[in-house]
Amino acid sequence: MELKPKKAVKYWEMSKSDDNVGEISIYGEIVSEKWFDEETSATSFKSDLDELGDVDTINLHINSPGGSVFEGIAIHNMLKMHKATVNVYVDGLAASIASVIAMSGDTIFMPENSMLMIHNPWTFAMGNAKELRKQADDLDRIAQASIKTYLSKSNGKIDEETLVKLLDEETWLSAQEAVDYGLADEVLEANQAVASLPGEFLERYKRVPSQLRKKSAPASSINRQKLITQANHKIAYVNNTLGGINKWV
Repeated sequence: MELKPKKAVKYWEMSKSDDNVGEISIYGEIVSEKWFDEETSATSFKSDLDELGDVDTINLHINSPGGSVFEGIAIHNMLKMHKATVNVYVDGLAASIASVIAMSGDTIFMPENSMLMIHNPWTFAMGNAKELRKQADDLDRIAQASIKTYLSKSNGKIDEETLVKLLDEETWLSAQEAVDYGLADEVLEANQAVASLPGEFLERYKRVPSQLRKKSAPASSINRQKLITQANHKIAYVNNTLGGINKWV
């Protein structure tokens, strides 16, 4: 019997059905500090997970370019520790740390027009030679955590040497390739959630497939509006905090 994914909820929604099945979506960037509805942090995800209550099954829908490594690892671990059966649906794209979150699924479903992207972690860094060497060592340790996660899910279908090569090359896997490597379980019929990237990720990733690049948004207008919104939030936070302090002085 072929399993069909339920219709994905929008990124700002979370629901629980009468048959004790919970639905959660990650439809944006994984962040440490959430400013936009489409973003997901470990804190916001835990809140959604707690609100679902005592469910037997979780259907997690992913269409994400990735983001913060440690936030993603925390989300992955929450799902692995949950008693419910976790079904993951890669509706469009699970890239970078979002692909690690996807590995939390007991079963991972990928429509044939979806993609999984895996690569080594990276960071912005500054400092002297000693500090930069430490940053590199830290990235190697973080990479090992992801490698263990992928290998555990693959159940022997991919060896570590091959996996490391794929990570080194920033590999964009089709649904069938992901299944062949054991990083997904079943290919479904194509859906309407076509994989695409926000503009800043087009600049960040080095090997974005040409067909995906054509479907993705340019960076300039998105980045500008995002920076303006973040700045306004931070100004309001500072003003409210200082206002509160002044009232008590």
